[in-house]
Amino acid sequence: MDGSMAAGHDIECDLLVVGGGINGVGIARDAAGRGLCVVLCEKDDLASHTSSASSKLIHGGLRYLEYYEFALVRKALIEREVLLRSAPHIMRPLRFVMPHREGLRPAWMIRAGLYLYDLLARREILPGSKGVNLRCHPAGRPLKPEFKRGFVYSDGWVDDARLVVLNAMDACRKGAAIRTRTACTALRRESGSWLATLRDSDGGEQVVKARCVVNAAGPWTMDLLGMALPERESRPLRLVKGSHIVVPRLFEHDHAYIFQHPDGRIVFSIPYEHDYTLIGTTDLDYKGDPDQVAIDAGEVDYLCRLAGEYFAQPIAPSDVVWTYSGVRPLLEDPSRSAKALTRDYRFSVDDNGAPLVNIFGGKITTFRKLSEEAVDLVCKALGSPLPRWTEKACLPGGDLYGDTPQNCAVKRYGEWEQKIREMYPWLPPMLAARYCRAYGTRIHTLLDGRASLPELGGEFAPGLYMAEIAYLRRYEWAVTAEDILWRRTKLGLHTPPDTAARLDAWLAANALSAPASV
Repeated sequence: MDGSMAAGHDIECDLLVVGGGINGVGIARDAAGRGLCVVLCEKDDLASHTSSASSKLIHGGLRYLEYYEFALVRKALIEREVLLRSAPHIMRPLRFVMPHREGLRPAWMIRAGLYLYDLLARREILPGSKGVNLRCHPAGRPLKPEFKRGFVYSDGWVDDARLVVLNAMDACRKGAAIRTRTACTALRRESGSWLATLRDSDGGEQVVKARCVVNAAGPWTMDLLGMALPERESRPLRLVKGSHIVVPRLFEHDHAYIFQHPDGRIVFSIPYEHDYTLIGTTDLDYKGDPDQVAIDAGEVDYLCRLAGEYFAQPIAPSDVVWTYSGVRPLLEDPSRSAKALTRDYRFSVDDNGAPLVNIFGGKITTFRKLSEEAVDLVCKALGSPLPRWTEKACLPGGDLYGDTPQNCAVKRYGEWEQKIREMYPWLPPMLAARYCRAYGTRIHTLLDGRASLPELGGEFAPGLYMAEIAYLRRYEWAVTAEDILWRRTKLGLHTPPDTAARLDAWLAANALSAPASV
């Protein structure tokens, strides 16, 4: 097919979603669950850009209170517990320590802010905030001695890339077609529908005829909008780069830190992958190619220096073992700096013919609500009002204690994991813990009746067995070593440097003929 779309169409659907980040897969899942026929295309791998480059937090956004973003914080705080219930394997509660630093925000202001943070939304899972004496609290030991007082509050941790994949899996299970490594190269209205040309990584093309299109392309939102409606004046979108560094573990306890800085920014320091500490993020305006975003030396130095102002142990750029960067597509506001831009979302709907719903902004914590509201708009535009459903549904693997999300699944995760260890006593403890956290109840599909370690098919690299590679290829759209080592897992941090090259060679030599299924 030549891409002109004059030859008709190959696929018909109610909804075409462009973008395989968290918003795109969330919308595809919600829409498919309401009975719409859905196709999603993503030009790269799922979560290969912004959605795998977050701070890995499910949080209300304590610092947004300073910018009077009360509605956003309340919405995020409500969603925080909804998400924790829906996927207690890839999410968990996390306590944060904020050391009080003289000369910055006064203690009374911090306490008032935390009090408001606790009250803005009902909490059933997470404990409230409190003051803490760092001289006798375990979180005070790694800090410099001048930090004697602090505050502790609750938020949540999430494996962001797996959150994307699980939404895609649920969408697929409900009938959506998920097309990874498939770009939308042309999009135009014709006879009351959209005709979209989709081109896969081998150059093959298909034309999709869709009643509605959702533009969830993240940093490429304006590019797709310009393709669809070249005559329309663009809505401003501001790209902001956020970068993180990973260093060897700086502390032994299980709390995270939130550090203030005189420039008004805050930086998190979070336990990461057992042996490491994650530090981030930066907020810098970005004008380059979103495909080529990367941390620069100034950002590395900034994060090391800021963390070093709090930790007794010096942190140097030479300590950094891994970095990642992402571009957040935020709503433009010329009066605000990059760090002060709202993380809330907005929609625009062009219904001059077949409807086009464009997504602007957003944050990972509010993706489910964004998706729900976006599909409401789609249903309204299509004249098919269909009931909401995702608030009371588990994500794949999250049904630890039944199909309905429950507080007990979060609070009793350890009990569930212990039962799994007893069910598979031959699994090494660290491997069992990782499988439980990554796959939840789908560990049974991964292990598929196996009864001994050799039956996992051999250890390709430390902690990576052939059975897991097969599972990720079959069920989770994994194609490359990067997909497996850095997005579906974080084994890239724990395996030898040559693992990626060897794995890519093996994957190329053992091509998967069948498409991913759930």
